[in-house]
Amino acid sequence: MILTAEQQAILDGAKGETMAKVMKTIVMYGDAFEAEKLVPITSKYNHLVTSFGLKVMSPVYDLMQQLLDAGVASGQKFSVDPRPLDDNVPANFLQKFVFKKFMYTKQAFYEEQLEKLGLLDEDAFTCTCYMDEVKNKPKKGEVLSWAESSAVVYANSVLGARCNRNSGIFDIMGSIVGYVPYFGLLTDEGRKATWVVKVQTTKKPEAQLLGSAIGMKVMEDVPYVVGLDRWIGNELNDEACAYLKDFGAATASNGAVGLYHIDKLTPEAVELGEALIAEGAKEYIIDDAELERVQKNYPVIWKNPDAKPKLCFVGCPHLSLQQLKDWTVNIEKGLAESGKKKVVIPTVLTAAPKVLAAFEKTEYAARLKATGVITSYICPLMYMNNPLCKSMPVITSSNKLRTYTSARYYTDGEILNAITKGGK
Repeated sequence: MILTAEQQAILDGAKGETMAKVMKTIVMYGDAFEAEKLVPITSKYNHLVTSFGLKVMSPVYDLMQQLLDAGVASGQKFSVDPRPLDDNVPANFLQKFVFKKFMYTKQAFYEEQLEKLGLLDEDAFTCTCYMDEVKNKPKKGEVLSWAESSAVVYANSVLGARCNRNSGIFDIMGSIVGYVPYFGLLTDEGRKATWVVKVQTTKKPEAQLLGSAIGMKVMEDVPYVVGLDRWIGNELNDEACAYLKDFGAATASNGAVGLYHIDKLTPEAVELGEALIAEGAKEYIIDDAELERVQKNYPVIWKNPDAKPKLCFVGCPHLSLQQLKDWTVNIEKGLAESGKKKVVIPTVLTAAPKVLAAFEKTEYAARLKATGVITSYICPLMYMNNPLCKSMPVITSSNKLRTYTSARYYTDGEILNAITKGGK
């Protein structure tokens, strides 16, 4: 790797031993991927993936403390992934005891460290930091140092920013030193599609299901999706962006996609069209039968596959303001059709704290509360990622949550039917 004089000086200790170690980490990471150089981070804010104060993450806290003791702070203010705990989310006594006394015992301590390092503000905890309400929305072409997979794929694809799928902690390292290695999705060549995915469904495909199918097929490659604009249009409005948020999260978690192009819709596809497709790209056709095949092959790992659901999570990644409103209307309609006043399964809709604050100012908040649904800023994955929840029958419309936990996936329509009518 060729370093500039300034970069080499930092590596040699011109800004202290701690900063030299950070630069060495960046350089070694770049060398592993044969990066030719480092490039400056150009985004206004950063985003960190490690938001949870698990007791076993002591090396992270030790590292953060070393940075603080050396007077090293992030070069950017940053948002961070969702908090793992919320007393409003249903949990029995034993679960709460384990969460607070054994698992997330370092939460308050870690949040103090984050604040000192450069946390954007006390409400900057969300996986969807690019929401307008959160105000960490990168611009086209900006270089980032993010690690949260669902945020990386959204920033690359929908916003046209440039970021590799980095590991946790590397995100803060890049922000501290101000540089990231130049390879992969930061390069023009690395952003070309090696798959052409043709959507040939007879109805609008479920975002999380379509993303899952593509992610499992292309894995870490870049897909160029044709035919989806028929169902979500040619404008990146709120509805399309919410769809792509959920679609992208599924491609990233069910595979390892860091960038996708949607023909006639996403910025680079509009600008460059099929010139983005690499020579020799493979083809994948998705029709109704293929989506049905994918969903039927999801494993059910509940202890009792026929158990009645005890909890429902919607919002992984976090919901947008419009999605909260839409779920409110649809839940009200479902309850009216079934003659019920409240949902029959404890249901949690999750969103960023600032999105929830905006939602509370609308008429929909009281209406949703009347249905018995709970809203929370929690990370459903962190709630589910413990032994006590493995035997708990939880349903979700998130393919990311399904992939990383024992939660069982259903489409939005199936979820709505289950929580308002008690059926699938």
